[in-house]
Amino acid sequence: MSLLMETKPIDFEAKRSLAGLSDEQLVGLTLGGDRAAFDQLIRQYQRQAVAVSYRLVGNTHDALEVTQEAFLKAYVGLRSLRQPQAFGGWLMRIVSNLSLNLRRGRKIRRQSTLEDALAANEPCDIARDAGPLRRTQSAEMGQRLMQALEQLPQKQRLAIAMFTLEGLPQKQVAQALECSVEAVKWHVFQGRKKLKELLKEYL
Repeated sequence: MSLLMETKPIDFEAKRSLAGLSDEQLVGLTLGGDRAAFDQLIRQYQRQAVAVSYRLVGNTHDALEVTQEAFLKAYVGLRSLRQPQAFGGWLMRIVSNLSLNLRRGRKIRRQSTLEDALAANEPCDIARDAGPLRRTQSAEMGQRLMQALEQLPQKQRLAIAMFTLEGLPQKQVAQALECSVEAVKWHVFQGRKKLKELLKEYL
């Protein structure tokens, strides 16, 4: 049964009351058998999870599949979460790992320019209105970028994907990587430096 696609009557009063609860409270309710509490966690993190996965796998279909699998894994493994208040970061780590596992088994093209991806602090966006030549160049550059990303150590790769590409807050990235915010900054710095070395002939 799909956690994301399941259809059932919506209890709007319950939805409003759950919306005001913290992640820690929602996790506690879920562990107590309240399925609606986990549905609320899905509502809160689904878009972010799909966005992070998309940055890593490069297409919407795979990103949705990864997100659904990530929520299933999170639901099944929820009791292993030591810090319920860090559910968001924990979920993003699951999403990132599943996305990278998928990439290892497939050749996936990304449509993103190197210039945007390596920008100092701005998330990179797909050039929606570019002409055919620019789109072809962007696709090729995106593919080169993803190949280079796979050569980075895992924490550098995830930090680049979540912070530089998707623009998640450093605190949430730190929770996902189980490290300090300062360590996230270091991983991003080292990752960008390595990427520029790997891609210098294309920049």
